[in-house]
Amino acid sequence: MTPNPTLEAMADPAAREAEFAERKGPGHPDTLCDAIAEAVSRALSAAYLERFGRILHHNVDKVLLVGGGAQPRFGGGRVTAPMRIVLAGRATARAGAVSIDVEAIALDAARRCLAARLRHADIGRDATFECRIRPGSAELCELFARGGAVPLANDSSAGAGFAPFSPLEDLVRRCARILEAPGTRPHPACGEDIKVAAMRSAGTPRLAVACAAIDAALAAAAAYGRFREATLAALRREAEASPGLAVAQIDLNAGDDPARGIFYLTVTGSSAEAGDDGETGRGNRASGLIAIGRPCSLEATAGKNPASHTGKLYNVLAQELAEEMVREIPGLVAAECMLASRIGAPIDAPALFHLRVAPAPGRSLAALAPRIEARAQASLARLPGLWRRVVAGEVRLF
Repeated sequence: MTPNPTLEAMADPAAREAEFAERKGPGHPDTLCDAIAEAVSRALSAAYLERFGRILHHNVDKVLLVGGGAQPRFGGGRVTAPMRIVLAGRATARAGAVSIDVEAIALDAARRCLAARLRHADIGRDATFECRIRPGSAELCELFARGGAVPLANDSSAGAGFAPFSPLEDLVRRCARILEAPGTRPHPACGEDIKVAAMRSAGTPRLAVACAAIDAALAAAAAYGRFREATLAALRREAEASPGLAVAQIDLNAGDDPARGIFYLTVTGSSAEAGDDGETGRGNRASGLIAIGRPCSLEATAGKNPASHTGKLYNVLAQELAEEMVREIPGLVAAECMLASRIGAPIDAPALFHLRVAPAPGRSLAALAPRIEARAQASLARLPGLWRRVVAGEVRLF
């Protein structure tokens, strides 16, 4: 029997006087590092399953991107120094007499991932890759191998999640979505390096958006002006469609200074081309946002092994459980979930399992508790098989 969570009533977070939320897009250097780390983990997991019939111990959540150099200009510039991708972490390369080429698998996955995320980059020319992944410690490898049907946690770690998204948080997600998706980009010059930030204080929401422009898609400053107007118009439409929000201001590429010839131009669509660095775990949390004032874990979800690393599994589960409770339990307005593990304990027996919930007016926590506990039990029971969805790419990690 999995443990019941401790329950605590809280006020509806919608009553907060101030909030801040942001999302980093797919070409942001930090998001690139998250994506590469996870691509390497998934590739290794697939190789382990094929060669050994099970996932072996690995944690490759230490990717570093060192920005390169570029000379963007209207009509098309050039990359002058490649960005550098350093892969680090630990991965099992051998079990008995059978081995896999960890370095070759990791480098191939990293190159494919970067090429898929930066459509205007020449990966062979604009990036270099270095693999520093080494074998794991004997103690952690042995602990990993000890896990049976229910794996043992290979770290003392924590995860957190919340629901529902506030109108401001939802606006950030929607604005990012239209800029990120190929079918909804408001202008052909929109690059992949995007950041959407929103803040609200005293009831006055404001948006600050950065969207890298592809220099080859813009012939001159006038074309950049049309790119700005198209992008701003799309952002305004999303803001106007937000119930209860009256967005006072939208800033786009606020660092532009046309009088001095300064525009947010890039050759590849990412600031990683010209000195902006990235690192795994500095980007979006499992909610898809960086939401100040909301519970979150500083653990990087990307790159950790999907079988037993609770820094990954508990963040995914906490976010999914919070969303499920609000969606499925009538009378529950909001929920926050916190989970923590003890190294060596079964992953479905967390050392800390705490839920903070906001009942609707007129509803009591005691009346909602049985359904909350049943939903929590069902959620924990999914943990031993959660790795399958992670490896299949069906789980939001960042």
